[in-house]
Amino acid sequence: MYAIRRFAVRQSRFFEQFYQVFERAIVALDPLFARIGYQRLEAPMAVTERLVKGLLFDCKMCGQCVLSSTGMSCPMNCPKTLRNGPCGGVRPGGFCEVKPDMACVWVDAWDGASRMRQGAERIRIVQPPVDRSLEGSSAWLRIAREKAAQQAGAAAAPADAGRTAIAESFARARKVEPASAPMAVEPRGQTPALKGSDPMAKTRSSQGAKP
Repeated sequence: MYAIRRFAVRQSRFFEQFYQVFERAIVALDPLFARIGYQRLEAPMAVTERLVKGLLFDCKMCGQCVLSSTGMSCPMNCPKTLRNGPCGGVRPGGFCEVKPDMACVWVDAWDGASRMRQGAERIRIVQPPVDRSLEGSSAWLRIAREKAAQQAGAAAAPADAGRTAIAESFARARKVEPASAPMAVEPRGQTPALKGSDPMAKTRSSQGAKP
C-alpha cells in the first residue's frame, strides 16, 4: 500500500487530469443521484470510494478529501494528521519524525504538487480542520451535490451554524474542494439539537412533575 501511494504521488499529473474528468461526470449525474436518493447511495458509494482510494492513496475516508490540493498525497496518512504542511520534526532525507522508515507525507505532497498543473497554487491554500462527524462518508457524493447546486445558482443549505462559519472562513479552500468544509446538509446523521433545548425535558415530563 505504501509503495502504491508513493507511485500515485509520482503520477500526480495523470491523476489530476483524471480527477477533473471524473468530477465533471459525477456532477453531471447529480439529477440521477437526486432521483435515486443521496442517502440511499451513501453506503455503496462510500464502499466503492474506500476501495478505490484506499488502494491508490491509502485513503482514510475522512469525508473531506483534499488530494488534488496536496499533490495526491493524503494528509491523513501523517501520524499527526496535519493538513497544512509538515511539522517541525521532519528527519534528514525527508523522513517522518514519528515513523522514521516512512517519507514525510508533506514532503511527498510538495513533490506531487510540483508535477501538477495547479498543484503549486493549490497546496498553498489553507485547509480547514477535519470534521470528525464526516468520517466514513463519501466525499464524491458531497462534491456532486454542492457543485451541482453552485452551477444551478442555488446556495447549499447549511447543516449547522458551526459548519457554516468554518466553510465561510476557508472560502478559498472550499472553492477548490467543497468537501473540505462542506455546507450541505448530510444525508446521514441526526439533526443537531436546537440551541437552548433541554434534552431532559421529555424524560422529566414522562416521569411526572416533582412535588
